[in-house]
Amino acid sequence: MATQTSSLRSRGMELLISYKQNPSIQLRNQLVRLNAGLVRKIAHRVSHQCSEPYDDLEQIGYLGLIRAIERFNPSQGCAFSSFAVPYIRGEMLHYLRDRGTTVKIPRRWQDLQKDAQKRQAELVRTLNRQPSDAEMAEALGVSVGEWREVKLATKNRLPLSLDATICQQMDSSITLGDTLPDAHYQMLQMLEEDRQQLQRALNQLEEKTRSAIEFVFFNGLSRKEVAERIGVSPMTVTRRIQRGIDQMITFLQPQVLQTDP
Repeated sequence: MATQTSSLRSRGMELLISYKQNPSIQLRNQLVRLNAGLVRKIAHRVSHQCSEPYDDLEQIGYLGLIRAIERFNPSQGCAFSSFAVPYIRGEMLHYLRDRGTTVKIPRRWQDLQKDAQKRQAELVRTLNRQPSDAEMAEALGVSVGEWREVKLATKNRLPLSLDATICQQMDSSITLGDTLPDAHYQMLQMLEEDRQQLQRALNQLEEKTRSAIEFVFFNGLSRKEVAERIGVSPMTVTRRIQRGIDQMITFLQPQVLQTDP
């Protein structure tokens, strides 16, 4: 078995070298057939992690294998299987990402929806009209409630576009995106409201106390530097800052309405 595996690897490397020197569809197809087991192995593994059919993943995996064959350089000394796996798996993941939806539907419901398309077409031909939910449920062998849940899940599978119009006014239209709150703007608005409240509280302080707080917290000066600027001791600066902060806290506390008993 080991000898056979070594022989296959040697044969594969010979074909890869030949393809690098003189690319041809025939050589590429030989390399694809030789490495088909690698694609099947990865497709089998990925199929257990998603709801996509194994056959679809296998076909997509061959595209990745072909890209790997075209880009592989035998002179770099890397094993082709190690080089090809990211291409094969990556192609499958790109496929899943492009087909992905925000709402994940159970595999059973996906199968029911596919079967429903065929059954619905048959009933339309037979009844000459669109079948009712009860008729569709009977044709599928499920309850009416489950069929309605399948329809709702399928309808809501894809997210709505933020550009979807929800209201048409005289001079403009309102889109879904227009109705969504801007979290960044709301945060900036709250910060601006807080700044204005702090400024109003700061303005109510005695001038030297306000100056001490502004020098320390806004201008980044040390208490010693502030003391030299306003002509007091550093300890006095510290006391004024603490007293000013206490006064600001009082100013910022919600005012309790006084009512007569």
